[in-house]
Amino acid sequence: MADFHFDEIIKVLKIDSQVVYDKVSRINAASEDGDSILELDVHTELYPMLPGEKYRMLISTTLNVDGSAVAEYFPEGKQKSLADKFEYIMHGLLYKMSEAKEKMDGGDDVKVEAYISFGGLQMLLKSDPLKMHKFRIDQRLFLLLRKI
Repeated sequence: MADFHFDEIIKVLKIDSQVVYDKVSRINAASEDGDSILELDVHTELYPMLPGEKYRMLISTTLNVDGSAVAEYFPEGKQKSLADKFEYIMHGLLYKMSEAKEKMDGGDDVKVEAYISFGGLQMLLKSDPLKMHKFRIDQRLFLLLRKI
């Protein structure tokens, strides 16, 4: 079975259509448990998203269900893929990680920030260090979304 870097239900909080590219909007969302927040550029003509909607968001190093690495060629025959169960998929590179302290009731809360580029579309994922321990700079990652 594939080992996921991130697997959460997210809720879209706000959409900003004033980003650099036509047909692209910046989605602000948070996980249901409130531990994770993200900003994600989405090609909204291909995959429209609205505030208040919920999505399953998965980040993985592979699309193969068995967790094996993605081959540079596609073998003949129908191979099962995580992509079969999701509606919107992007492939990108994690290029920066950092720590951020946020003021919370009773002290500072430390979050890990991961910056991923999907061919010019950007994502900032900020979450608890325990949820972010699998992320490494220069990893190639798949982001998969499905509306719930």
